[in-house]
Amino acid sequence: MNRGHDGQAIFAETREKELFLDLLKEIADATRIRILAYCLMDTHYHLVLENSSGKMPDFFKRLNGQYATWYRRSRGGRGYVFQDRYKSYLIQNDSYLQAVIGYLLTNPVRAGRVENFLDYPWSSATCYFRPGSCDWMDAHFVEELYSSFAAFCQQVNQGIDRELPVVKTRVGEIIGDERFTDKALRKFDRRRSQARVGERKRIDEYHFDPVDKVLQEFRNMYHVDADALDTTTHEGKRLRGNLLVLLKDKAGLTYSEIITLPIFSDVKLQSLGKLYRDARNRMNRMKKRR
Repeated sequence: MNRGHDGQAIFAETREKELFLDLLKEIADATRIRILAYCLMDTHYHLVLENSSGKMPDFFKRLNGQYATWYRRSRGGRGYVFQDRYKSYLIQNDSYLQAVIGYLLTNPVRAGRVENFLDYPWSSATCYFRPGSCDWMDAHFVEELYSSFAAFCQQVNQGIDRELPVVKTRVGEIIGDERFTDKALRKFDRRRSQARVGERKRIDEYHFDPVDKVLQEFRNMYHVDADALDTTTHEGKRLRGNLLVLLKDKAGLTYSEIITLPIFSDVKLQSLGKLYRDARNRMNRMKKRR
């Protein structure tokens, strides 16, 4: 989220909200960021998104920068348009995601703008369970969180009086519980140690894909299920090595977590480090040849 500098109403007029939404659609498509929900108020905006391309900082730089440029040209004046760097939270899982979406969509109700969240025209409330209404968003992903439109409305309305469980950490805020916070920080530290020296990032800028998503990506890349690999062959061992790299780099799993997967049941824990390095070097060589 972000808000106007000193609480300014930077989205006070219809044309300003329309322009911001046009930029949101364009830049989300260009940076391949998945938008799940949004809400524009006069003084600030909220977005729920997936850092699906790892380009979230670039996404916000362009979104805030281009809107601020347009706003100053249109309104005149000097100084900052937005208060600060965008504020963001890492969300633990689907349950907490539902809570966040409910909190976001009922923001206009809490502010006294409408009595029913579905009546507010500047949020994604009416994008769900209405095919074709917001094709630029991943509305279908949100719909799958609920059993029906009635269940969606019921759960969203619970967000009116709900406070989000925000946990502050040394590298950013997390919406979730303490156990998830500890795990996320360990993954963040491991990712940061692999990044360029001196590179400074927040925890929400290190994107980890769900394991199921990584396994699906592997299936799409190599046209075989991980569990169906024949690791008695050279090709099967090569593909298992590639899977190991994906699980560690994209899903952020530790070797102790990876070793519990059936495909690695005949591999010793202490051997995974060498297998990972060999596979990653091989994959890098293949990329250079291309």
